Amino acid sequence: MSAESNKRYYRKHVDFFRLLEKIKLWPSRNGTLHGIRSIRIKGEYAEITTHCGKTFMVRNSKNSRAARWLRNKWMRDTCKKCKIPEWKLEKYSKTYFTQSYGSELND
Repeated sequence: MSAESNKRYYRKHVDFFRLLEKIKLWPSRNGTLHGIRSIRIKGEYAEITTHCGKTFMVRNSKNSRAARWLRNKWMRDTCKKCKIPEWKLEKYSKTYFTQSYGSELND
């Protein structure tokens, strides 16, 4: 199995909630990457609960800070309480977001 086959491609502007459900990661404002335990979608908003116990509401926006940070992989470190496994971080590092190629995450 080559390294090329491990790469994952997603469209740049897929539905934000579907992207969160797929990768289960959340970048906080201070640059810490958290693991998502659950997502409950309530119309245009979603309630996200992280593995470290934080719960907050987010808006479905493809151009939001969190969406941009996930696409560009801007983070300082990972949350120690969430204990994100190394395989998940490696999988995330091999994920690419392109405008005209990749999965649109349709069901």
